[in-house]
Amino acid sequence: MTLRIDISGLPSERLRFAASPLAELTAMLHVLAEPGHHPRLAGWAGDVWAGLRPELAERLREAEFLWRSSRADFLVPARPRQTLVEELDDMDRIDDETYVTSALVTTCGSNRVHFAAPSPLADATARERALDLAQARGPLQEAFAERLLADPAAVRTRVRRTLEQCAEAFFDAAWTGVAVRLATDLRLKNDLLKRQGIGAALASVSDAVTLAPDGDSIIVDKLQDNATTAHGTGVTFVPSVFGRPHLVVVHAPGWQPVVHYPVAEAGPAEPVPLETVTLRLEALAHPVRLRLLRTLARGPHTTGELAHAWELSPPEVSRHLAVLRRAGLLTARRRGRYVHYTLDPSALTTLGADLLSAVLR
Repeated sequence: MTLRIDISGLPSERLRFAASPLAELTAMLHVLAEPGHHPRLAGWAGDVWAGLRPELAERLREAEFLWRSSRADFLVPARPRQTLVEELDDMDRIDDETYVTSALVTTCGSNRVHFAAPSPLADATARERALDLAQARGPLQEAFAERLLADPAAVRTRVRRTLEQCAEAFFDAAWTGVAVRLATDLRLKNDLLKRQGIGAALASVSDAVTLAPDGDSIIVDKLQDNATTAHGTGVTFVPSVFGRPHLVVVHAPGWQPVVHYPVAEAGPAEPVPLETVTLRLEALAHPVRLRLLRTLARGPHTTGELAHAWELSPPEVSRHLAVLRRAGLLTARRRGRYVHYTLDPSALTTLGADLLSAVLR
């Protein structure tokens, strides 16, 4: 299962490594929303939450769908700037259609939701579909989607102000040290790209990123099958300190491919009983269950959502979920008439950092 980025005929200068303040802020916001994915940063997240003004904390919960289970594409810029303000200005230049569609992708589901023309902004049927999908995610998602579709300008202004307040509250202080680490990584990557070529540079990004033997594609090892092209635009690689273990790839049609990769080191795994390891490995041996787990790692899902995302029947999904639950890999929580299933990251951590990294990326 891979994501392929077609780079055939792409000049080497169109493959670039650059740091992005906005992408790193987005990674920090993801940590705050999903601290279970980042146990080594739990202390940092706790300190940040404790120091936030109630108004800002409420704003973050209100818009967390833009970065919690997946990242809105406009939050991982293909043309990084030196400052957060410059990148926010670029974000403001995105038209409403593109912005709203990208935001709805994250609000309505962790897997990619396709909103073909006519868009939810212009068509009542498409709008109702978007609201139905958001409702299945929960009341906060539904309320956010309603506001976004009713008044995109107001929501965009509010989101920008929220990000600016995050800069004042915690990002600016953290960015000073983070920028030094990112600059060190960028020097290494750009030197490899210049001296040894694309293959060596990609190998230094992650074991999950390689150059195809024919040199015409970048192959990203993710639990999905998809493809995109970099023709006429290029590919941007953005390093992250707060992003580990996630390897985020922007690959939606109309967007320049961006790979947001972690530069920090993973830690060792804790030992668990052999019986537990055996039960969990047997549960993970089935490719369908592995795909379901990858989706659940990005946020809570219902049986119906999983069935729709992977084109399976609800009973088939239920059988696989039962196996994963018996292995202790999932938790379940009822919200109204829906039961939401969620990955337990600590259970995967005990099986090894490589497995956790593969599922979360």
